[in-house]
Amino acid sequence: MCGRFTLVSPFVAVAERFRAAAPAGLRPRYNIAPGQDILCVVADGARRIEPMRWGLIPFWAKDPSIGNRLINARAETLAVKPSFRGAFAKRRCLIAADGFYEWRQAGRRKVPVYVFLKSREPFGFAGLYEVWKAPDGREIRTCTIITTGANDLVRPIHDRMPVIVPETLEDRWLDPAEKDRGLLESVLMPYPAEAMEAYEVTPAVNNAAHDGPDCILPA
Repeated sequence: MCGRFTLVSPFVAVAERFRAAAPAGLRPRYNIAPGQDILCVVADGARRIEPMRWGLIPFWAKDPSIGNRLINARAETLAVKPSFRGAFAKRRCLIAADGFYEWRQAGRRKVPVYVFLKSREPFGFAGLYEVWKAPDGREIRTCTIITTGANDLVRPIHDRMPVIVPETLEDRWLDPAEKDRGLLESVLMPYPAEAMEAYEVTPAVNNAAHDGPDCILPA
C-alpha cells in the first residue's frame, strides 16, 4: 500500500515537470498522510494542478467516511470494483510526489523506509479522482493512489508499492478520451528498481503530525 509520501521539491520544478501551473503559497511536505490535501494533475482540457483530499469518496456514496478506507486502489481490480471503475474509465490523475514511505517488519517492530528516484526528481503516482456533492451542495474533490506488486527494491520491505507513471506514459494515463483498458492497464506496472533507492529513516515518521526535514534523513 501507500500510506505516506513526500513532496519537498521546489514548486517551480513541480510545475515544470508536469507542464502545469502549481497553486501558490505551498510549502514542502515531508510526511503527507491520508485525509490531507494533496496535489493532483488532471487533463480534462489543459493540464492543471489542483489540491484534492486524499481518500476517494465515490460520487454515489451516502457517507463521506468511506474515503478513509479508499486511500489506495489495487491496479488489478480497478475495472471491476464499484468504488473505482467509473473513475478508472474517465477520471484519472497523477499525484505529485518525490518519495514515499513503506514499513519493513523487523521482529516485533516496523522500521520506516524512504523510497525515491535516484534522480531525486518529482514524479507522478497513478491516481483516480472523484467529485462528491455534500448534502449542503458543496463539491468535494477527492483522490486515491493506485498500487501494484512491488519491484525488486521494494519487495523486501513490502509486497505492494504505488504505481509511478513514467513520464512518457503520462499523457496516455491522463487523457479522459482514452478508453482502451489494455493500454491503460499497461501503465500500471512496477517502476524499474534500478532507477530507485531506499534507506531507513527516523521512527518520527510514524507520527503523521510530524512533518519536518528530518523525516527524510537516513537513520
